Amino acid sequence: MQRWIIHIDMDAFFASVEQRDHPELRGCPVIVGGVSHRGVVATASYEARQFGVRSAMPIVEARRRCPQGVFLASDHHKYARVSRDIHDILQQYSPLIEPLSLDEAFLDISGMEWLYPEPVTIACRVKEHILREVNLIASAGVAPNKFLAKLASDMSKPNGLLLIQPGEEPSFLEPLPVGRLWGVGGVTAAVLEKYGIKTIGQVAAAEPALLERLIGNGAYELQRLARGQDDRPVVPDQESKSVGNEETFEIDLTGREAIRRQLLALSEKVGWRLRRMGRMGRTVSVKIRFASFKTITRSRTLPDPTCLDEVIFATVTALCDKVTWGEGVRLLGVTLSGLTTGQAQGSLFEPEPDKRLAIATAVDKLKEKYGESIVGRGNSRHT
Repeated sequence: MQRWIIHIDMDAFFASVEQRDHPELRGCPVIVGGVSHRGVVATASYEARQFGVRSAMPIVEARRRCPQGVFLASDHHKYARVSRDIHDILQQYSPLIEPLSLDEAFLDISGMEWLYPEPVTIACRVKEHILREVNLIASAGVAPNKFLAKLASDMSKPNGLLLIQPGEEPSFLEPLPVGRLWGVGGVTAAVLEKYGIKTIGQVAAAEPALLERLIGNGAYELQRLARGQDDRPVVPDQESKSVGNEETFEIDLTGREAIRRQLLALSEKVGWRLRRMGRMGRTVSVKIRFASFKTITRSRTLPDPTCLDEVIFATVTALCDKVTWGEGVRLLGVTLSGLTTGQAQGSLFEPEPDKRLAIATAVDKLKEKYGESIVGRGNSRHT
């Protein structure tokens, strides 16, 4: 049976959602991300990309390149909701779906010829369905494996659809730059190019011993990709290994109370996300980046997993009590790992967690209806 994989990738997802919801922004250069001078670009609309604005670019640089741009803070609650709508659509076309992020996913459609005459037909229908139901544009790549499917969707943006047939791998891959290979960043590309290996075709033809000497243990897998070989399966609904939130501050935080307030807000966000996922975590970690860019992490593993804000915050507070606060704080983060399925339970002798979970669930319903920032504990809000 011929294997067929579709990679669906939403075009400029965050910015496109904002343009969809605010018609006055259509045709405007929209830049979504951290809006402070320390923030970075999460997504730029194609209008903004014409000015050289790209994801992960510092906001300061984006403003310099595109002063007329519309800069918006990320609304992850809204983007996650739209992502779930898109995932619901994808489930109608294949039971094997592997989400990579909010805006992209793999679908394994192998063996579905009895439903659709050509694999590209399914990709067309998925794109049309997303546009009809969610009013957003997706690009798609169709190929015999995951690497080629993702590469095809990347190269067909925006609003594209590219099919790579079995046997077309060499002619498709050979002229492309080495940076198109998964795992090849700027440093690795520079090393390869120094030895005259500038294209994927040259990687495919290189002596294995040379590649191993240049890039180490990853040489074998890199050469397989360069030859269009990738047998990794589509893993449905791959579960997250951790849930966390972090925030970079425009002005360095000073004072224990200001730090405590931000840690409480982060603990609430993490607890809320865990409960929405039906998950709990056992290991609580806090990340602190000081004004000097010195970064430390502290962790503690709990005897029982939790999704309760109070437990998360109490653990974070205990971890931070041992930190020396000698300078301002640039970034704070809270993460739970060691995830399990379920929600915090009380016992016959300790019913308090049940009460706290009931309160948290009631608050969650308000957040689900009105947004994440609608309610929180008083000392997690700025006054």
